[in-house]
Amino acid sequence: MPTSAQASLSTDELPEHVRLNRAVWDRWATEYAAYGERAWAAAEPSWGLWDVPESDLHMLPADMAGIDAIELGCGTGYVSSWMARRGARVVAIDNSAAQLTTASRLQRQHGLAFPLLHGNAEAVPCPDASFDFAISEYGACLWADPQRWVAEAARLLRPGGQLVFLTNAFLMSLCAPDEADVVATDQLRRPAFGMYRTQYPGDCGVEFHLSSGDWIRLLRRCGFEIEDLIDVRAPETGRHAQHSFVTREWARQWPSEEVWKARKRG
Repeated sequence: MPTSAQASLSTDELPEHVRLNRAVWDRWATEYAAYGERAWAAAEPSWGLWDVPESDLHMLPADMAGIDAIELGCGTGYVSSWMARRGARVVAIDNSAAQLTTASRLQRQHGLAFPLLHGNAEAVPCPDASFDFAISEYGACLWADPQRWVAEAARLLRPGGQLVFLTNAFLMSLCAPDEADVVATDQLRRPAFGMYRTQYPGDCGVEFHLSSGDWIRLLRRCGFEIEDLIDVRAPETGRHAQHSFVTREWARQWPSEEVWKARKRG
């Protein structure tokens, strides 16, 4: 299915945000290894900042037997492992070689193999119409340019194929201060209009945030029909009371995350 990962551009040819995010995630990879280990070992998928159960969000198709699936920005590969265990033929791509090193180790540990491509999800080295399902959980949907990666997802999917992604809610991005390690407040901190590329101070990489209207227009322009938009509410309890930029209390009142589900027109 995939062509060689060497088909990806050299580092010097990559867009600036891709280079910056590659360097950041190579440095951060060791911090995310433990979470990857827990997620690979989990009996059932759970999603996002607050480990919301799959039974609440239905991120994955009910039956994945024989489905060709791709994860866009796979990190340690746990989402791909969940799909592979459900019978999907999986390809996973990530911008960070260090993250893929962890994914490869966990593949060996769990006796589960699928292709791991080191590359940019804005230019995936796979043929047109290769997949039935594409997914991103805080991968390409946050760290890649939406104008590029959504068009690339449309290219990769067959007619009728589904795209599902989970990312920061637009409302939270408006309420999150620029200062590091300061959580979202109950006040708007930045304008809603004109937000797209966001680079917070410090060693944080480049994120992309769109309003709901902008996501709708982009998805439709790339040939998708929107099936659902889920404002994710944090469960009452869980492993984390807060993250560096949002508390569980905040995420119980307002959505800190959102799930988009779209299907490529036939």
